[in-house]
Amino acid sequence: MSVYNTILRSKKEIADGTIAFYFEKPVGFIFKAGQFGDFTLINPVETDTEGNTRGFSLASAPYEADLMIATRMRDTAFKRVLRAMEIGTEVLLDAPYGSFTLHNNPKTQAVFLTGGIGVTPVRSIVLQAAHDNLPHRVLLFDSNRKPEDAAFLNELVEAQENNLNYRFIGTMTEMEKSGMKWNGETGYVTKAMLEKYVGDLTLPIYYLAGPASMVTAMRKTLNEAGVDDDNIRTEEFSGY
Repeated sequence: MSVYNTILRSKKEIADGTIAFYFEKPVGFIFKAGQFGDFTLINPVETDTEGNTRGFSLASAPYEADLMIATRMRDTAFKRVLRAMEIGTEVLLDAPYGSFTLHNNPKTQAVFLTGGIGVTPVRSIVLQAAHDNLPHRVLLFDSNRKPEDAAFLNELVEAQENNLNYRFIGTMTEMEKSGMKWNGETGYVTKAMLEKYVGDLTLPIYYLAGPASMVTAMRKTLNEAGVDDDNIRTEEFSGY
């Protein structure tokens, strides 16, 4: 891998407590949809025991002009510096890393199961698949507490218009706390919900991304349904 210098170009809130940060794409930087990079703050005004480097999924698709990451804004020194960072500030990027990327065989369906900010690498994969006109059938089950918390919700729903092989299934677990209307699924992703949209659960390749507890629970559900571990790929998001 290589270390690049990049600068912050813009930032915006994309869900309650979640901010997207857009960085200049370094010249010659190439990555695959679904990969991540380590971002290091340069001489930050504060630091703590967690250090000045964090790994973030590259939520932008490779074809997009900028590099984008998105994160829940915990109250840590790194996140406080990141939130207050002025446009034009330079950071270091060590990337790309990771193999959480779409499989090659288009005959095998891809099923993504994401929770919270775990959807970030999948945004990259879904948009790039549409851009490249890939023939893969892609289903995305995205679970959040309520629509206000769901990063990229409208974008992931609208992406269905550009790719007839892609379907978005959102589900909300705490709609009683929401002030928005929601016509999608509710409750946690279960075997019954998966079978409703997937059919034979043993056929696809699954991609699990989210908090460790969610990834563990979904793997257990899939294993009990007869899915082989060789067909399950994971990306855990801890401390986000």
